[in-house]
Amino acid sequence: MQVWVKHVREEANCIEEIIDEYLYFVEEKHHCQSGCISCFHKSCGFVKDLKQRHEIASKIKNVKNSLREIKDRGQGYGLRPLEQEASSTTTNVEAPIDPRLGSLFIEKDEFVGLENESAALIRKLVEGSSARSVISLVGQGGIGKTTLTKKVYDEEIVKGHFELRAWVTVSQSYNLKKLLKNLKRQICTSEHGMEEMDKEVEQQIQDLRDSLEKKSYVVVFDDVWQEEFWGVIKSALPNNNMGSRILITTRNVVVANSAPCDLVQLQTWSPTSTWELFCKKAFQSEFQGRCPQDLEHLSCEIVNKCQGLPLAIATIAGLLSTKKKVELEWQRVLDDLKTKSEMNSQLSSISEILCLSYYNLPFPLNYCFLYFGIFPEDYSISDERLYRLWISEGFIQARGEMTLEEIAEAYLNELTQRNLVTLSPSFWIGEGKFYGVHDLMHDVILSRANEVCFCRTWDEKKSRFRGAGRRLRISGSIENFLKNVGDSPIRSVLDFERVPLNILPKEVGNLFQLKILSLRYTNVKILPKSIKNLRKLQSLDIRETLIRELPVEINELRNLRHLVAYTLNKSSFGYHDGVRMHEGFGNLEELQSLTMFEAHHGGIGLVKELEKLRKLRWLEVSKITSETWKGVCASIRNMDHLQRLCVFSKNENEVLDLEYISSPPRILRELVLFGRLQNLPDMIPKFPNLCELCLSSSWLINDTCKCLKVLPNLEGLVLGRNACVGDELHFEKGGFEKLKRLWLDGLKHIEIDEGALPALEMLRLLNCPLLKEVPSVKHLTKLEHFEIDGRCVLNWN
Repeated sequence: MQVWVKHVREEANCIEEIIDEYLYFVEEKHHCQSGCISCFHKSCGFVKDLKQRHEIASKIKNVKNSLREIKDRGQGYGLRPLEQEASSTTTNVEAPIDPRLGSLFIEKDEFVGLENESAALIRKLVEGSSARSVISLVGQGGIGKTTLTKKVYDEEIVKGHFELRAWVTVSQSYNLKKLLKNLKRQICTSEHGMEEMDKEVEQQIQDLRDSLEKKSYVVVFDDVWQEEFWGVIKSALPNNNMGSRILITTRNVVVANSAPCDLVQLQTWSPTSTWELFCKKAFQSEFQGRCPQDLEHLSCEIVNKCQGLPLAIATIAGLLSTKKKVELEWQRVLDDLKTKSEMNSQLSSISEILCLSYYNLPFPLNYCFLYFGIFPEDYSISDERLYRLWISEGFIQARGEMTLEEIAEAYLNELTQRNLVTLSPSFWIGEGKFYGVHDLMHDVILSRANEVCFCRTWDEKKSRFRGAGRRLRISGSIENFLKNVGDSPIRSVLDFERVPLNILPKEVGNLFQLKILSLRYTNVKILPKSIKNLRKLQSLDIRETLIRELPVEINELRNLRHLVAYTLNKSSFGYHDGVRMHEGFGNLEELQSLTMFEAHHGGIGLVKELEKLRKLRWLEVSKITSETWKGVCASIRNMDHLQRLCVFSKNENEVLDLEYISSPPRILRELVLFGRLQNLPDMIPKFPNLCELCLSSSWLINDTCKCLKVLPNLEGLVLGRNACVGDELHFEKGGFEKLKRLWLDGLKHIEIDEGALPALEMLRLLNCPLLKEVPSVKHLTKLEHFEIDGRCVLNWN
């Protein structure tokens, strides 16, 4: 059946490709007719038209034949048209076994690593206010929410504290009437409410209220998925001021916050706890629960693959406990885990549980989530890059007055709230946020992506494409691929990042449906003029290439939304080089990102082209002089959507007078200024929404800390080399209330008062050989990471 469904999806892709080809044919014909051409060329064009029409007609005929065969095979499998299916009688199908069932029955000696969380949760249940309260446990699938809750639920102190207890597993699709009946069986006594279990919902709710009104109770709702669940069920749970408690477990932060609750966010386990659990399960009956030395290397690889996910550790260690304790057997399990876990019945339970989150996604988010499978494991992807990809693919549809980028941002936030995607720790400012997925979730994505024909893979050994889809994954040598690039089946995305590529062939211009082209970290020096044929191109990424100047043909790409181009250069002032552009780039009015434009090339006349780019959200400009700075500021005043601005002076003598930005964009969130500044203190109040700030070579005379601490939403601050005059900084109590990340460069003395920097999580000191003493951080209660010149002093992650 899966093979049949895959064939359907493959034919759907073929249909899309034929439609794209026909639309391009019509567009090309109109483009040619709009010009003045000779009779001879018209005759040649007519012959070419006939040939193209014939080719498209042949493809349509082939698709029809394929669909007819697919339909016949489907009927052979017993599939019927929807209208027949609706009229047929439904047979009783045995419900599948919940793969989470084992989490409810964990032996006491197997409960490892959650002792502190267990004790804290018990306190929340038996101590505190007499008012009814809700406690929500949130975390990704397999993190141990059900295991922890069940362990606490069965504790004698909890049993003795409450007069009534009930445990209800909700799951993705629940029947309210059946759920209330289940609750009544556990709550209602024999003399009240049990005689009529089939009452209507309203009466069942009343019966429950009557039974709970004068008693203390604890009710667990495990595995809740729907945001409206609490609004429905709360009517059955009276607030009787007897210290009653409701526990909710969910994977979704939004679901958890749908009730006024005490939120408990479960994190992946520490290396110590994961190793303890692994050894306890894998060597439970031998070696005194310790790993033998000859298996340590493989065991560490297996544990690392699990990335602190207790479900995976317990499942795999349980499987290994049944195997011979020899390297060959354990290597086989590790290979299964890396390549074909679904073929092993015990390992497949991990995928089943993780898949539940994927299957619960609303349709627009499915393909957005699958996109993480195009990238390698342990790869962190910037938010802006994801937005570009999703938009170019057509996954993001216009909605109201929101921009496509704003909708994409909302989608990414929802994936994060559902604990499918995690925010990767990063200290860089001006590059946005970075996101990734758990290794095991990455395996699930690849499996699902293959089922829905999401992308193709270039088979280097056989020089051909494997799989089906409108996207391409390339790894290894691409020499043979480039010979066939003009005939490749790619329709939307071509990403060469970190591929050993020296020349981009002109045949790339034949990929008329291409929307995304990335050459990042390649050795390409020149873009072919044929790039002008990519009229649907929306994103061009040439960061860290050898391209220093863009061809004038770029200005013809009117659908281009993102032009990302810069190179790190330690010998350049600001450590960044941009690209030179030609007059007329202001015609790219759909641009959302322009990074990095070299302002010195072309002078003030070229800078004025920026005035036409009013949709920019991300702008980076390099080699700015005092004169061109005025033109940049004049343009910025009209950029109402600008959120990220990075500016690099040509040299340390050029002055950036901030007064020229008379009214900065109101939603500006990230600001990087590399160069000598004037009037910063006076301008700071005009940046109320600034979240990230980086200053370097600014030579600020005023007390920098007092100047910046008034920013109410600042979360990240980098004060680079020569950001201020002097080599001392004093952080006093008051201000910087939300600052989480702080990077300081080249200082001799740093003083942090008690009560200062209350939210700080990361502190990094660079180029501090003359630092007199390490600043005291004992008062920084939320500090998780502290390093000096790359040497980690503190790491509590």
